[in-house]
Amino acid sequence: MIRISIIAASPLARAGLQNLVVGKDIAVVESVASVSLLGDDQTLDSESDVLLVDASGEGLESSLTSVANLAAESPVILLTDRAAGTSIPAALRAGIRALLPNDVTSTQLTAAIRAAAAGLFVFHPRDAGAASAGATPASARLAELHEALTPREHEVLQMLASGLGNKQIADRLNISEHTVKFHVASILGKLNAGSRTEAVAIGIRRGLVLL
Repeated sequence: MIRISIIAASPLARAGLQNLVVGKDIAVVESVASVSLLGDDQTLDSESDVLLVDASGEGLESSLTSVANLAAESPVILLTDRAAGTSIPAALRAGIRALLPNDVTSTQLTAAIRAAAAGLFVFHPRDAGAASAGATPASARLAELHEALTPREHEVLQMLASGLGNKQIADRLNISEHTVKFHVASILGKLNAGSRTEAVAIGIRRGLVLL
């Protein structure tokens, strides 16, 4: 079961998204109006596998900034009513797993959720060129790695590439979430990466991640 949290300012949008995505393998565990309210309701299980954020009517750049921290914890799918192509590189740098128009169909959206939960990146076909261009800055950083990853950091990086969140990694390695965050920060520093997504991209290019 893939657990998702929905973040959308409009109650109508939240209800609509919930109707679009609920299925036999997808469950909405939280639905809130803003990032700041995420996890406030203690009756809800806020440990989500995927965060679905509706940024319709908002500036795309400011939306990317507001969800960048969330993307460090869980895969984020960002829905927008603005032209996304030119913002793909910024989305990749912010760690967004999927950037899609807000008129996607139920089939497209559920497929994107499953893909993001599996650790894949999802973009609209018309933005494919921009997505490829957005990945090129990471290759320019390959020569900047001066300190090797430890065996534990290799394990954590591999799990990041699989789309696991901090809690899942902690459970698998039998360590605390605080320790996982420490390892992730060390990985980002050693790879000179600005986000978990970029660290995985660099790791793939360096052969540190097994696909």
